[in-house]
Amino acid sequence: MIMLSKNSAQETNVEETIKTELYAVTDGKIISIEDVKDPVFSEKMMGDGFAIEPTSESVLSPVSGRLFQVADALHAYGIVTDKGIEVLVHIGLDTVTLRGQGFKSSLKIGMLVKRGELLATVDFDYLIEQEKELTISVVIINGCSDLYRYELNPEAKALAGETIVLTVFKKTGK
Repeated sequence: MIMLSKNSAQETNVEETIKTELYAVTDGKIISIEDVKDPVFSEKMMGDGFAIEPTSESVLSPVSGRLFQVADALHAYGIVTDKGIEVLVHIGLDTVTLRGQGFKSSLKIGMLVKRGELLATVDFDYLIEQEKELTISVVIINGCSDLYRYELNPEAKALAGETIVLTVFKKTGK
């Protein structure tokens, strides 16, 4: 017969909070995810996050992790951190229809990326010619539960790879 003391039972149920910081993926204006002109993002159908109205054509990784998605159209990148946070970086609105035109990237699924590393270069003039919105959305796609809490940076201006835009807090049991 195994006996557990009250203390050892409590230790197994201790909650821990993991903190993950997401950095700006590009230079530009930070906007709330609710202000994105696409209900998939604004209504948080994919998850919570933030968006940036870009002023730079370079799109950087907001976190370090492994790529689990690189869209064939090079407009979307999924990154999972070592803490299990799954982040989607989606460049522009309705840009999948461009089939990769206007985007440059050499990344492949399974590659490791570091925070601030280049994900893609985007020809925003081409996107504008194609009448596409430039908004870049960054969403936590596995964070739709009470275990997650988000803090959006109230600053309006973001510097790529330098500005912490969103802090994610996730409760976990030990």
